[in-house]
Parts: sequence; C-alpha cells; structure tokens
Amino acid sequence: MELIAAHINADFDSLASMMAASKLYPGAKLVFPGSQERNVREFLEQTHFPLLFEKLKKLDLSSVTRLILVDAKRASRIGPLRDLLGRPDLEIHIYDHHPAHPKDISGAVEVLREVGATTTILIQLLREREVPINAQEATLLALGVYEETGFFTFTSTTEEDLCAGAFCLSQGADLAMVSDYIRRELTAEQVSLLSELINCAESYSIHGVEIVITTASLEKYVGDLALLTHKLRDLENINVLFTLVSMDNRIHLVARSRIEEVDVGQIASSFGGGGHPTAASATIKEMTLIEAKERLLRALKEKMRPMIYAKDIMSSPFKAISDQFTVQGVAEIMNRFSISTIPVVRSGQLVGLINRETIDRALYHGLKDAPVSGFMSADPPTVNLDTPLPRIQRLMVECNLGLLPVVEHRRLRGVVTRTDMLRLAYEDLMRRPTFLREVEKDLGPYFTRSVANLMNTRLPGPILSLLHRCGEVADQVEASVFVVGGFVRDLLLGVENSDIDLVLEGDGIAYAERVAAHLQAEVRTHRKFGTAVLTWPDGFRIDVASARAEYYEHPAALPTVEHSSIKMDLYRRDFTINTLAIRLNAKNFGEIIDFFGGQRDLRNKTIRILHNLSFVEDPTRILRAVRFESRFGFKVSKDTEQLVKNAVKMNLLEKVSGRRIFAEFSLIFAEPHPSSILLRLEELQLLDFLHPGFHFDQERANSFARVQEALVWYRLLYRKEEVSTVRLYMMALLARLKASEAKGVMRRVEPPPKLASKMENDLTRLRHLERELAIRKDLSPSRLYRLMAEASPEVLLLLLALSKEERAKRAVSDFLTTYSRIRTHLKGADLKALGIAPGPIYKRILNTLLYARLEGKVETKEDEMRLLKSRFGSYLPSSSSIARSS
Repeated sequence: MELIAAHINADFDSLASMMAASKLYPGAKLVFPGSQERNVREFLEQTHFPLLFEKLKKLDLSSVTRLILVDAKRASRIGPLRDLLGRPDLEIHIYDHHPAHPKDISGAVEVLREVGATTTILIQLLREREVPINAQEATLLALGVYEETGFFTFTSTTEEDLCAGAFCLSQGADLAMVSDYIRRELTAEQVSLLSELINCAESYSIHGVEIVITTASLEKYVGDLALLTHKLRDLENINVLFTLVSMDNRIHLVARSRIEEVDVGQIASSFGGGGHPTAASATIKEMTLIEAKERLLRALKEKMRPMIYAKDIMSSPFKAISDQFTVQGVAEIMNRFSISTIPVVRSGQLVGLINRETIDRALYHGLKDAPVSGFMSADPPTVNLDTPLPRIQRLMVECNLGLLPVVEHRRLRGVVTRTDMLRLAYEDLMRRPTFLREVEKDLGPYFTRSVANLMNTRLPGPILSLLHRCGEVADQVEASVFVVGGFVRDLLLGVENSDIDLVLEGDGIAYAERVAAHLQAEVRTHRKFGTAVLTWPDGFRIDVASARAEYYEHPAALPTVEHSSIKMDLYRRDFTINTLAIRLNAKNFGEIIDFFGGQRDLRNKTIRILHNLSFVEDPTRILRAVRFESRFGFKVSKDTEQLVKNAVKMNLLEKVSGRRIFAEFSLIFAEPHPSSILLRLEELQLLDFLHPGFHFDQERANSFARVQEALVWYRLLYRKEEVSTVRLYMMALLARLKASEAKGVMRRVEPPPKLASKMENDLTRLRHLERELAIRKDLSPSRLYRLMAEASPEVLLLLLALSKEERAKRAVSDFLTTYSRIRTHLKGADLKALGIAPGPIYKRILNTLLYARLEGKVETKEDEMRLLKSRFGSYLPSSSSIARSS
C-alpha cells in the first residue's frame, strides 16, 4: 500500500500538495496524521472537494510499502506515522520546501527546493510530466501557493512561486474563492487576542539584536495565530517577533523574522516545530507559558548568530603610512603589497586615505617627491570596533568605499575592505542549508566552512591533540593561530602529511617559546625572520612563524619579509591550493580560511598562481607548478599556463641561481614520476635554460622509466646500500649527453661540490664499465666482481637501465643478486689468529679466497684453509701453528 501524508495541523499548502501528489501516485491513499487548520476544514466541508481521505485508525499500517510525505520531513511533524520510519522495507519519498535540518527524514526520493511553497514544487512536477488538472484542482493549488507566500509578499517567495501562481490562473483557478478562504476579516476573538498580544509585547536585546516576545493565555482555541502575528509585526514594525499563546491545553508558538541574524526556523526546531528562517511555528505540550518563554530566551541566546561588529571582520594588522611619505614612496608601498587604498597616519592617529588612482595621477604630473598629505582624502568615514555590520554596509555603499578604517580614539586598529564584505556575504549564503545542499552537488567534498570533523577523522590522535593544545596557548596570549599550507591542502585531499606549519598573528617567537614551555618541547628561533622550530623528544617538529608579507626587490630575487596579517601571509604563497589555513583557537577550532579560492581549485584540480607577476618575482614557481601537476594529477589553469609561456619568452629562469634550480630539481627527482614532469617541462619549452638545445624527448623519458623500474627492483632486494634518487636521476639526465653538454648542465644547476664530484666520478665509472662489458669476452663471476665491486649502486642501476646489451644487464643483475652477497669464511681476525702479520697481504689473501669462492673452486672453510696454505704458506709462521689453529 502507498500512503500520501503531510504534517499535523495541515494547512492549504499541505492539502494542495497532497492532492497534487495523488495525481503523481495514482492509487495511493491520502491520510491526515493529525488535525487540519480551521480554514482547511471549512474548505473541505463547504466545497465537497472530490478527495477521498482515509481514517488513520482504520488503516493497516504494517501493509504500507511506500510513504509519500509532502510539506514535511521531520519525524516530530508526522504524528503516529513516525512509527513506520524504522522499517527497513519501507520506501520513503519526500517533497518539501523547508530548510534542511540534521533531524530530517531520509528518503529514497527527495525533491527539496528552496521555494515559498511545497505546492510550487508539485506544480512544477505536474507540468514537467504534462499531467492535466481542472479548474477546481487549479483553485486548490492556488490556495496552497497564495497562503504559503502571503499573496507573494513573504520574503521566502521566489520566481518559481510566481510562475506557479500564473500557471494556476491559466488553468482556471478561482481567485475569488482563494480570497474567501485566505483573506477574511478578524473575528471578535481574534481582535481581542491581537489587542492582548500588543499589550503584552516585551523587547529583549540578545547578541545586539532587538527581539520582541509577546504572550497570551486563552480559555478556548482561537485560530489563525500566524495571521495575527503578521498583523502585529506590521503594525509595530518589528524585525523579530515571537508569539506564545496558551490555549487548547498547549502552547502555540509562531515566529517571524526580517533579519538574517535570527533564523526562527532553527529556534522553532528546538521546540519540535520547524519552518523557514523568516517564518516558523511549533506546538508545545506539557509546559507552562512562563517555562516556554524562559526556554525560548535560552534558545535565542544559544542558537542566534551574534551581531557581527567591525572587530569581528576587520583585517589587522594593516599597512599604513606616515603623512610625510612622498608620492613615490607610497607608490612603492602599494606595489610592494598590492594595496589599492592605504590609510595615512600622523603620530599614530588616522588623518586620511590615499588611493592608487590619486597616486598614479600625481606621478603623471611629476609630483613624485611631494608629501602625500597634500593629496590624501582627509577626515574619511570611519567606524569603531563595536560598529555593527549593517552600519558598515551602509557606509561602504553610500560612500562608495573600498576600504573603511576601524579606529579607537583616532588610532587605527584595522580596516574593513570590500573583499571582506563580499566574503562575509558569500559565507552567509553558504550557511543556508538548502542553498548549501544545491551547491554541494557541484562543490563535492572540497567545500566546507569547518574541517573539525575531517580533522577528527583523518588526523592521528596525538597530532590532533597537539593542534588543540597549540590553539589553547594562542588563546592565552589572545592571538590567532593557524595551521597553513600543504598540511591543509593534503588534509582536504585525503593525503597523509605530518609536516605542520603554524602562523600566528603576532609575535611567533614568543608564542613558540610559550608552547615549548607548556608542551615540553625544545625551541630553536630565527629572530631575523620571526620564525621558530619546535622539536619533541621523538623527533616530531612544528615550524612556527609570525604572519608576514613579502616583496621582491627585483625579479628572481629572494623575498624581503615584514610582519603582517594572516591574509597577507597567505597572499605571499605560490598557488591558491597552498593558501588554505585552519584556525586552531578553541572557539573556532577547525574553521577553514580560504581567501583566494583554494578549495575551488582543489575541486577543479587546478594549479593557479595568485597574481600575474608571481613568476616574475619567483621563476622557480614554474617548476613547482609542473611538479604539483604531476603529483596531484591536476592541470595548470589556462591563464597560469599563458603566464608560464610569457616567462619562457622573458628567459626568467636564466636569472635564478644554480643552487635554487638544483633544489627544485631535487624535489622533482623525489616525485614518483619525474619523467612525466620533465616531459611537461619540455612541452612548455622550459628546459633550454639548462643548456642551449637541451631537450627531454620520448627516448629520454623511456630511459627514465627504465631507471625507475631498476630502482624499484633494487629496493625489493633489501640491500643495505641506500640509493640517492637525486644523484641517480641527475646522472640519468646527463649520461647520454656529450661531455661538454654535461659539464654545461652541471654548471647551470650548481649541485653541492661533494655531490658534483661524486656524480662526475660515477659518470666516468659508468662509461668505463660500459666499455669493459662490451669488449671483454671473459665475464666470469670473479671478473664481474672486480669490475663492479667499487661501483656505487647508482652507477649499477644506470648501467642496468641504460645499457642496450642484454649481456651487460644480466651481468649487473647477477652481481647485485648473487656475486656481491658472497663472503669468505675466513676473516681478518682468522688471519691474525694464524699468526699472519697485518698488512696489505690481508687484502690479497681475502680477495684470492673470494674469487675462488665466486668461481666455485672452494666452498667450505676447510677448502679456504687449504687454498691459503698452498698460495700463501710463506706468510705462515709454522706448519705446527696451522695445525693447532685447524
């Protein structure tokens, strides 16, 4: 059996939705799980609308196989039908327009849209499926839409609701009947109740927001409390209103809100009710009116979003300049920190603002040495720390400001920027559950405002605990602390990363010393850079830095660093995916900071630089971009790739020191697939800077792949000798170059002298081995051993990977798997015990014994003793001592 139901106290939206659902589910039975509002009862009685409703008590609920819920998705709102929800064989379909809630019922089919009425959703489905309706049905549908949207005047009304109303009219809906059943004059009882509500209204200030609560107590039930609440709100021009009326042995709560800070749907849900952020209701049982009001006040204090003030959203610290700065000096500051408007101060007090347009014009007119005080906007609009958000918004719009100073006693404490306001508006939009549910279809798992749950799930317990403790220490010094960079990126990607970097808005060194004292760690500081390293006895470490900004004196230079805010600190990083931060302070632990769209680019698998001069300032970011492409399977964005090509034309990598180039190539060679990175660099024409005409073609890529295979094979042998991937791959890059070309590349990448010497010797040995293996006919085990014993693992793996001769490959394989593992039974201690005087003879004896073992001429210790007596008997003191030793 299929059952269609709505919520208890069904209104016209419920009734109309049930009727529409019956046309989508022919044969389903309709049932009210509770009562109906008075006007709904009157409509059904007076119009004899042809809908057959079943009595709930007469139904065998055990035979229900599908439950279709309209205008309801909370168990608390469907009365006795909630007993069906635990059945595993029950299929649930839900059609509703209310905001999402954690306690919502889950359905196999869910059609949830943020519109003014559930009826609107059902009308859209009827139209999509071309289900015909008659004029009588159109009138009922219109009743649902018109009532739920307040004749299209409620703020929850959408364009879809208007289209639904127009469709009803096109199908013959009777607006006179709609008006009769929705828009009626107040009865005497309602007028009396409205008067009492006006007289009993009380105002409360909660989190900076004015809330009006009014109460009344009646002997008998008076309907349309929602209508009375609307009238009271409009009469008194109230932004937030709660009415609590005791009647019919229960308390009826109706709430209306015009401001975003108060979501009355969330408040009503704490009483078992629900609704929209702007309109909601609940029925409260087993509670007195006084208890209900007290609980309402508690709920408001707990669930209301506090009013946002300037101090909550301002950027601080922020760059400011003295009024004695010259126009040229201000231009340099603006370029250095990418600032378009900057506050001007005198003796620490704000005296004006200057913007980039004014500075550019002053420079054009040759005024570069003039003081900026002559051109600034004096006495600009300001706000204080406790200025509420609405006033900030009004000032910025009315005065067309991109930056609004926040002052205290004329001293600059921070600034609110247009970007701050846009981000705040966007985050507010993301708080709306229905909207979030829609955007998550596109954003997937990467969009979030808090990753606290993700941290609990993915981080090891000790690391999670340590981050909490770091946040607590920051709270003690009243500073904000963040974990930043690759740790955050990899957390969102599900990649393990225990490399933790903390940034503090304040004195990072003082903070690190305090953490060390609290958490029993050692601290090493670098005061010049404002950084510190915390190290624990088990070797775990955390890097700590003060939030800082950086600028470049000239292209490819190392950056100059100054203290700043977290926003400026993140702005100095390379790519958007590395600009993410997580707040660790206890109050907002897990809040993600994303100023530059890092989550978006993680979702889109995109590598994007932050600003268009990024590669000019640090050309090594080009190599890093390609490395990240390979590591994460991402793609450089089109605009970033165009800037890469421009950097190639400008030969920017030519200006980078060899040591920095070598550091980047070391990181490339540490990646799982360095050949794909080098191929991509070749595609972007980025390898010419290594040496004129240098190319990494497919043949070289194939060689790298063979080197990689050889390395994997070697590691499976579990040999003690470690292989340096940097040394191995760098030699693979050089091995087939001409000697002059190889030296040119070495000079360009400038490896450390010791490493350069090792690679030069290795390449010489590689060429020697290749020649020997090619010309020698005798490749006996002992001969191979003598050829290869002194070669490094890197040389042998290159020989194995790059040689085209199967004979040479087999020789390397035999040496590494077998010959190099063979040892003599006799050791130096044995020779000494035999009375042989220590000296070069030891090496000759042991090598002779080893070569004999390799050739199979000796096997046991006794065999080696016999060979020793026959070949080196003259070095033995006497035959009797040999006998005794034997």
